[in-house]
Amino acid sequence: MSITAESAPNMEAMQDAPVVEWAKMTAPALVDAARDDAIVLLPVASTEQHGPHLATGCDALLGAEVCRRTALTLTQAGTRAIVAPAVWMGLAEHHVAFGGTFTLALATWNALVRDLCRSILRASFKRIVIVNAHGGNIAALQALSEELTRELEAPIAYCTYPQVAEADGLIAPILEDQDNLKHACEAETSMMMALVPDLVDGARLSEAYGPMETMLSKPLNRWRSFAEMTESGVRGDARRASAEKGERLFDACAQAIASRLQGGEPWR
Repeated sequence: MSITAESAPNMEAMQDAPVVEWAKMTAPALVDAARDDAIVLLPVASTEQHGPHLATGCDALLGAEVCRRTALTLTQAGTRAIVAPAVWMGLAEHHVAFGGTFTLALATWNALVRDLCRSILRASFKRIVIVNAHGGNIAALQALSEELTRELEAPIAYCTYPQVAEADGLIAPILEDQDNLKHACEAETSMMMALVPDLVDGARLSEAYGPMETMLSKPLNRWRSFAEMTESGVRGDARRASAEKGERLFDACAQAIASRLQGGEPWR
């Protein structure tokens, strides 16, 4: 069964679907899932400042929810998938100046992700997809994936979740002021409104805007703190955010990832 925008299951219809979160399952249930060759989605994220209006746990919350919806979509299509607990800390030195941020040394983060993947494999799962939800992890994940595949002798796949949907042209049509996901922006704020509206400070939404350009917009670059680029801690503009857009963004990201995994793209 292929997954398309028309055939992607409605999330409300999935309320009776099997539990897909590793932390909510018993060990025997996970052993059974491994025997069924279930795919394990490992969300990696960050806990960091997200402007004046969003909770610092934004990335981990959104990444975990994208993975949950992806796993449910895959399960409905006949491919078992399990969502490992989200890695809530990442590489976030560029956000430290605003406060409220955890960050790890590169070696620590690499070791953490390596040991988590090793644990998943020792639990008898064979297919791992690291689903990244934080821009600061991208370069490190690209480099680490090569080492993991070689050292663990397993085909470790990885992606950054909005980039998959952006590649399919699914993000830009949903947004009004942006064409992709930035930081604490129209997209992330909309998704938080859909998932955990109590963690969006509506009274500060009017302040939640900043420059649109990306951190890597120049061909010759150097490391910069976010404080050098935006006074608000926001990249993009959250003022047109809505829960309706957030639901559409979640579904677009889950559909895009599930479609590729259902087709076996990373392992072909």
